[in-house]
Amino acid sequence: MRNNNLTIFAKYATMHAMESAELKALYDGLSTGLNERSRRQFAGAAVQAAGAHSVSFVARSLGMSRNTVMAGLKDVGAARADVPVSRIRGKGGGRKRLTATHATLLEDLETLVEPTLRGDPMSPLRWTCKSTVKLSRELTRMGHAISPRTIAGLLKELKYSLQGNRKSHEGKGHPDRNAQFTFINESVRVFHEDGCPVISVDAKKKELIGNFKNGGKEWRPQGTPDLVNAYDFLSLSEGRATPYGAYDLFRNEGWVSVGIDHDTSSFAVDSIAQWWKQMGQAAYPQAKKLLVTADGGGSNGYRVRLWKQALQRFADETGLDISVRHFPPGTSKWNKIEHRMFSFISMNWRGEPLRSFATVVNLIGATTNSKGLKIDCALNTKAYPLGTKVPDRDMKTIVIKPEDFHGEWNYSIMRNT
Repeated sequence: MRNNNLTIFAKYATMHAMESAELKALYDGLSTGLNERSRRQFAGAAVQAAGAHSVSFVARSLGMSRNTVMAGLKDVGAARADVPVSRIRGKGGGRKRLTATHATLLEDLETLVEPTLRGDPMSPLRWTCKSTVKLSRELTRMGHAISPRTIAGLLKELKYSLQGNRKSHEGKGHPDRNAQFTFINESVRVFHEDGCPVISVDAKKKELIGNFKNGGKEWRPQGTPDLVNAYDFLSLSEGRATPYGAYDLFRNEGWVSVGIDHDTSSFAVDSIAQWWKQMGQAAYPQAKKLLVTADGGGSNGYRVRLWKQALQRFADETGLDISVRHFPPGTSKWNKIEHRMFSFISMNWRGEPLRSFATVVNLIGATTNSKGLKIDCALNTKAYPLGTKVPDRDMKTIVIKPEDFHGEWNYSIMRNT
């Protein structure tokens, strides 16, 4: 603080002429333009003007501690070599960081945040949400009195950040995974050159029908959100929609059957049959064979007997030889239908409550993209009971031709002649 300012403070801070409220009012009027050091010096100037006996009075009036007032008096009384003009505090002044006074704080914090890598595997936070509040509570129990906000700062210093889960782990890879992809690609190429259809099939996630929240946002008049139920209970729904799709890889179009019952192999093959009847037959009038690429599990799994029996029935009804190529274990997200059709359906109905089956059908049918995606959709009200068994004698009636390479994944269902 400049000497002329100290003279002004001394002139107006004589304690015999100034009441506590007046001193506080003067300080409040000046303090907005002062830094920490200048505020201390103001208090010191007030004491210097009124006498050493006024330290407690000034401290109470200005809401400071006696130590702060005494430090200000020292600043005013003589130039301090340890506090250059450019600094507010002397070197080493101020409260020490917790990491300096608690040598094990960072180690203990990391032990709690990453219990699977460090520390006791029975950590009390191992099976709980690691919020800063809970971390603060546990660290305090360990002898580190620390606030949640300080923990957040320390975590940032340690290069932690709030992150959600990201789907990337596909499980243990099969040794022939890449070879199977090569085999599928070659099969697709041969069918395409022969002018025969190639479709990717799968079931989309089941959706509750009713006044339920649907993730995402849509444009609405400001302040008028669409109000939905607070709870997503099955008992409050009108049922579940089970979309099963067939996507034509080369025509960028697909068919979706919206079932109201179980996702069984019979439902899956009926959906493929609807695609052929509504779209495929007209697009490929000369086709004698069809290639289906599918996941290795679910209603179209390679181990499912009912899937193969239903395909045999479809082959006999249409006169098509049905070749099937299953994706290897742990690679379902590579299925073309996932990112070429289902992803756009999800984007089209985001933020829109699926209040009826008609809503689901209309939203799916209205889905398109910049590349001209076309989707036809219809409701399938048939019942598909679970637990249908296919005995060995019926399996013998299926005309199945396995390929030499992984015949369990790659096979053809031939039509009965």
